[in-house]
Amino acid sequence: MNEKAISAVAASIRSLSMDAIQKANSGHPGLPLGAAELAAVLYGEIMKHNPADSKWADRDRFVLSAGHGSMLLYSILHLSGYDVSMDDIKSFRQVRSRCPGHPEYGMTDGVENTSGPLGQGVSMAVGMAVAESMLAARFNTPEHTVVNHYTYSLVGEGCLEEGVSSEACSLAGHLKLGKLIVFYDENRVSIDGPTDITFTEDIAKRYEAYGWQVLRGSMYNPTEIVRLAEEAKRCTGKPSLIMLKSVIGYGAPKQGTPDVHGAALGSDGVKAAKQTLGIPEAEDFYVFPEAYSYFAEKKSAFAQREADWQKEFDAWSAANPKLRAMWDAFHSDKPTAEVPDVQFQAADKMATRAAGGKMLNVMAARYGNLVGGSADLAGPNKTELKDADGVYSAENPLGRTIEFGIREFAMSAVCSGLRLHGGLRPFCATFLVFSDYLRPQLRVASLMKLPLIYIFTHDSIYVGEDGPTHQPVEMLTALRAIPGVHVLRPGDAQETAAAWEIAMESKDHPVCITLTRQDVQGYEKDDADWKAHIRSGAYIVKNGTDGTAAPDITILASGSEVSMAVEAAALVPEKNIRIVSVLDLKLFDGLPEAGQAKLIGGAARVIAAEAGISMEWRPYVTDRRDLFCIDRFGESGPAQKVAEDLGFTAQKLAELLRQ
Repeated sequence: MNEKAISAVAASIRSLSMDAIQKANSGHPGLPLGAAELAAVLYGEIMKHNPADSKWADRDRFVLSAGHGSMLLYSILHLSGYDVSMDDIKSFRQVRSRCPGHPEYGMTDGVENTSGPLGQGVSMAVGMAVAESMLAARFNTPEHTVVNHYTYSLVGEGCLEEGVSSEACSLAGHLKLGKLIVFYDENRVSIDGPTDITFTEDIAKRYEAYGWQVLRGSMYNPTEIVRLAEEAKRCTGKPSLIMLKSVIGYGAPKQGTPDVHGAALGSDGVKAAKQTLGIPEAEDFYVFPEAYSYFAEKKSAFAQREADWQKEFDAWSAANPKLRAMWDAFHSDKPTAEVPDVQFQAADKMATRAAGGKMLNVMAARYGNLVGGSADLAGPNKTELKDADGVYSAENPLGRTIEFGIREFAMSAVCSGLRLHGGLRPFCATFLVFSDYLRPQLRVASLMKLPLIYIFTHDSIYVGEDGPTHQPVEMLTALRAIPGVHVLRPGDAQETAAAWEIAMESKDHPVCITLTRQDVQGYEKDDADWKAHIRSGAYIVKNGTDGTAAPDITILASGSEVSMAVEAAALVPEKNIRIVSVLDLKLFDGLPEAGQAKLIGGAARVIAAEAGISMEWRPYVTDRRDLFCIDRFGESGPAQKVAEDLGFTAQKLAELLRQ
């Protein structure tokens, strides 16, 4: 290892980071100044990567979990040859910049994930490591190895304090993810002061208890960092936490204090830091020539690693054409088998979670890359995969069912990591009421435009005896409020099948399928082409008693309330009532005015029916009294008794129709 060159790279990272943050007058200099040596050796000596091809399938992945230190990442990406220019560096934190305040997936070459909120990045790294082991088990052969890489992450105190990282790292230890290596920037400083004001536990013992190997070293000894990484690689049965003692804001006048964490150093501070660090002051954004030349000399070696892999991949492809076809299908989300659809009938009476379970297994048989599981609720969620190679574990990496345990937040993050890695299509499941536990990660998944599938069962007060703590009323609205997230609430078994088809076809957004605990009665559809029309978000279930005249009333209903509306309308034969099933309220809301008007059909009165809060439905109803919703918490008791107590029955809806 050329220690002089590594020193030049580290100094250049500090130079670029200080100047970019100062120019923006915004940012976090503490981490880039404190951890520059790690970035230098990681990208120069440790990682298997090729800056000329940032999407190479068998590259090592690096996740900057402490995303506020983004200039560390942008600087090393620029220096090592990724498509990050000096102009990009100089536009740090500006509108539409390729170097935003926190790394954003899809915006900057070489950035593997969006890691804004602390703790989520390392949790996604767990998912990437799971994906690597799954794909290695599926595609490697005794003669050829085409999947063999590591996932690295850099965390700080904030990441380790956040609960999501505890959930995910506990799972990683249980799964024995030996190819996950996490570096801890151990500077013991947070925004409000030294971490001993709140964070005094023995971190090493905690991670050892999780089942991790824990190693220790100095951030400022590159040779030692390389040695520790090699030691971590030799521990194949455990993930590794490498604790590196560091100084936040290394070289700055207020190094080692909270003052250097999250604000520009100021012109005088930058000048003093450069003097201390031996960085020329005359030129802003100075890069030591040795830094560029070091990576220029590495360029052919980086490319050769990929070329060697490509040669191996080509030989593997020739020897295993069926595996290669499966590889291509996995990486393009194409079917790997022809599997017939479940044939639900309009008259079927069943819980939509039961119908959803049948459809999940159809999709798992059809798409070999569909993997996932439940947060310890596979039975109630109906998400058991029947013929999918069993449960994923260190002993059975071929398993496609992931037992996440009671870790909803980490479950979502791991699924994001699975998708970010490439080659897999993840789903996860829990009760709708627990969507609040994972909602912050669903938001980040939507920011990254990941087509994750979330299955949320027990979607209303009909949970029954578990009571209001487990009866979601506001969660549908909360999920729909996240930009990009689509919430599908099917009304019967047939609509559930359609919802699954729509979810699997999604390419650039998460989809939440919300399903009932209780049985719901299926219904005949007056619209013969309803399977096509439902894709616009809504379709006409019942035209009304007089199909030629404008309806007296149109009911907009979702989920279990569609069958309720059908029953209620039958109790009021004197009225001409149209019923519209709104599978996806966001899509319905986005329809042109003429499209909505066609569905409503010129009705003099519009009623909205959903077993949740009324907020989103108010724009569509004629009068606020026509909101047949639940704007309060539920009660504990048998489901139908709860509904009766709350006045949420077909009979009560019929009374509203008669008014």
